[in-house]
Amino acid sequence: MHVTVVSPERAVFDGAADAVVAPAYDGQVGILPGHAPFLALLGTGVLAVRQGSASSRFTIAGGFLQVVGAGGGGDAVRIVADRVEES
Repeated sequence: MHVTVVSPERAVFDGAADAVVAPAYDGQVGILPGHAPFLALLGTGVLAVRQGSASSRFTIAGGFLQVVGAGGGGDAVRIVADRVEES
């Protein structure tokens, strides 16, 4: 799946990933390839984007996460955060 992480200042991550774990407003949410379309408000915490055995981690606050895809599959994950810092 393709993951994009952006803040008001810049694009922080744009690439392929195997999994995403994000701090939703009311708890952690995990996204895997093929996930159903989904929209969640983000809280504050650590966003992890896994690529094979490597993982990119960011501290985020506010914003939203959206899973979209053609034909109902989770082909893309968009994370638009109010604040993003690389961990």
